[in-house]
Amino acid sequence: MRISVSSDMDEPVARALVAELRARGHEVTTHGALEPGADPQWAVCSEAAAREVADGTADLAVVCCWTGTGASIAANKVPGVRAALCTDAYTADGARRWNDANVLALGLRLTSEPLMKEILDAWFAAEVSEDAEDRANVERLRGR
Repeated sequence: MRISVSSDMDEPVARALVAELRARGHEVTTHGALEPGADPQWAVCSEAAAREVADGTADLAVVCCWTGTGASIAANKVPGVRAALCTDAYTADGARRWNDANVLALGLRLTSEPLMKEILDAWFAAEVSEDAEDRANVERLRGR
């Protein structure tokens, strides 16, 4: 899977995230502080990662900033992106399952490496719901 990753800071958990995704066999593209010479501002790098999902050059994205809030807001400004700020595995599962989230937002401040791995496990294990109500909610967001 092609995954775009952004972070506004070169923090250990952000580097661990990239390493973990690559260890799981994913093709990773980096943005912001993870890419030498790139603009590290959260609004810029989060949008860049989200755009790759929207234009189909990435299947999913993970966007990071200190709290995860700014990164999720920036990503959600890109039409076709459904970014979810997840602080635990249960939320990550629900975001993928019920919301068909295609961008995971993580906060660098509170996400430890073990927690990040639990969140990724849940994110990748969840299957998108085919329930008519869930699909109708996601469809309502298309083009916004």
